Amino acid sequence: MTRQSIAVMASGRGTNLAAILEAANNGKCPVDVRVVLSNKVDAPALQIARDAGVDTILFINPKDYPDRVAYDQACSKVIESHQCDWVVLAGYMRILSSGFVSHFENRLINIHPALLPSFTGADGVADALAYGVKFSGCTVHLVHEEVDAGPILAQASVPVLNDDSVESLHQRIQKEEYTLYPNTLRRLVEEEFHLEGRRVIWHT
Repeated sequence: MTRQSIAVMASGRGTNLAAILEAANNGKCPVDVRVVLSNKVDAPALQIARDAGVDTILFINPKDYPDRVAYDQACSKVIESHQCDWVVLAGYMRILSSGFVSHFENRLINIHPALLPSFTGADGVADALAYGVKFSGCTVHLVHEEVDAGPILAQASVPVLNDDSVESLHQRIQKEEYTLYPNTLRRLVEEEFHLEGRRVIWHT
């Protein structure tokens, strides 16, 4: 089976990174996590990467760079030096510069805890619950300059229950994320796609 290399950028707990690493180790996701980058020195994702034996694990401090563009250029150099095929955002809590996004056009993906295009932004779970939707879920999408607005690669839905809190709904969404993200990465490796406007057309 062909394997492709990925860089993962994470700021937090790293649960989606852990799911990807587990799927890769089990042969369910044909990727090699070659690089893990974080903008947070204490991000648990870094320890998850260390425990998994990822070759390159770096905290890159934003304070060491004059602006967002310079910071993103430093990240880009690391990713390119390791010849990564895909850049995977897994709880990465920085808005990327337009130059970074364009450099990795159609190779940069993210997962969002809502059914896009609804409920974009950092509070997608809470916003969906407050709105009163009966279904929510998660979306894997290509990253474009506008936040949470890139073409949709895959989605999974969950019911919103009458007694849901933000926490309980988020937990149910995350359970779907841990399957959807590795499965979408597998499709990206094994299949091709093209864009028709905003629509992702998979070549199955």
